[in-house]
Amino acid sequence: MKGLWKGILYALVLAVPAAYLGKLYPIIGGPVFGILLGIICAFIPRGESFNAGINFTGKKILQYSIILLGFEMNLFNVLEVGSQSLYVMIFTLLTSFAVAWWVGRLLKMPEDTKTLIGAGTSICGGSAIAALAPVIGAKDKDIVFSISTIFLFNVLAVFIFPFLGHVIGMSDFGFGMWAGTAINDTSSVVAAGYSYSEAAGSYATIVKLTRALMIVPVCLFFAVLTARKAKAEGQGFDLKRIFPFFILWFVVASIVNTSGILPAEVSKGLGDFGKFCIVWSMAAIGLNTNLMSLVKNGVRPIFLGLCCWIAVAVVSLIVQHIVGIM
Repeated sequence: MKGLWKGILYALVLAVPAAYLGKLYPIIGGPVFGILLGIICAFIPRGESFNAGINFTGKKILQYSIILLGFEMNLFNVLEVGSQSLYVMIFTLLTSFAVAWWVGRLLKMPEDTKTLIGAGTSICGGSAIAALAPVIGAKDKDIVFSISTIFLFNVLAVFIFPFLGHVIGMSDFGFGMWAGTAINDTSSVVAAGYSYSEAAGSYATIVKLTRALMIVPVCLFFAVLTARKAKAEGQGFDLKRIFPFFILWFVVASIVNTSGILPAEVSKGLGDFGKFCIVWSMAAIGLNTNLMSLVKNGVRPIFLGLCCWIAVAVVSLIVQHIVGIM
């Protein structure tokens, strides 16, 4: 810790007000405020002694945050809701990654940015990006592009989805399924769901938390893909280095929470701390971000995010219609 504490503490100082602002404005969320404060403070000159701790926070604490989020998962709810929403989740997941790959290729975007935007759109926004980034070795700028893009469409979804749901004449159950599978961030799912109806909000929240568990197979898939790519490029195959062990601990945390060993207050506290750790790590990532580079390349990620977002929303509706959920 001797060479890390300055950078860790610097990011923590930014994370505290960012988390507070995130609670005041949940539609925007703490991670976005964390990145913004970090980017602003990146203009302030700092000594080299801060950099190691900032890098540690942006990578390791990011992984620890995902483990802690597992304490919010109840696998019984996952099994119950998963049987109803599995088809929708699978098709929206495949659609998001397919569109991200195809449109991103046309836009000549970096591979990691395409992957993170696809994951953020199809799974659970910032949490999915936070989980997948260390697996594929994404750069800080790729994370910032992805988080910013997801944030924009989270805000739009809160206003657009309830309006479209009423126009279409969706049932509470159908809208809850649509919001839970097609809106990225949990706070936006909750806001859109409950603005439609109490029943839609409750169901949308459960679907969203179930959808978050898709982080596990997606991270494992990309870990294998990254390892094979490294081997093909002659970099060697190091399973221990590439395998996302923190995802396995996320599963363990989910099992512990489901078993009821821990009091509900403790599990909630650990989950809340996990969310704070995401804000903490995003502040560190913001401190390593070059704003001029973001401005120069910021339009393409937004267009890619728009394409993924529309595709996932439409496919979710189509699959629901086919299986008779709406």
